[in-house]
Amino acid sequence: MANDLQSPPETEQNLSVLLTGILNDAQELFRQQVNLVRHEVREDFRKTKEAALPMAIGLWLALLGTILLSVTAALLLHAAGLELWACFAIVGGVVALVGGVLFYVGKLKFDSFNPLPDESAKALQENLEWITKPK
Repeated sequence: MANDLQSPPETEQNLSVLLTGILNDAQELFRQQVNLVRHEVREDFRKTKEAALPMAIGLWLALLGTILLSVTAALLLHAAGLELWACFAIVGGVVALVGGVLFYVGKLKFDSFNPLPDESAKALQENLEWITKPK
């Protein structure tokens, strides 16, 4: 009988080993999901950086071209007999209108997606809730 009091029964040892294994697996899963989210964010940021430089250069060149073409169009209208101020007002209004429409279309496209890794973040949140909720 003295031996029974000193060592826990075998089923209790098996249960504690099983629970320890489950907790270790849950921690490992959590670490893996954090690493996956981190990797996805880094990859998305890298792709964004690669796309941003040519876009910025292209935008600057397009702006410069638009300015030069706008001045040319205004001078052409002036050569047709309109007052110079009216020519620049007409061309400026058209350019501003086109720019506003393009900005609005771009905003709609940007609002249509989420740049964050949705699936990985959602799975990570579910695991956090599972680990923190007492049952």
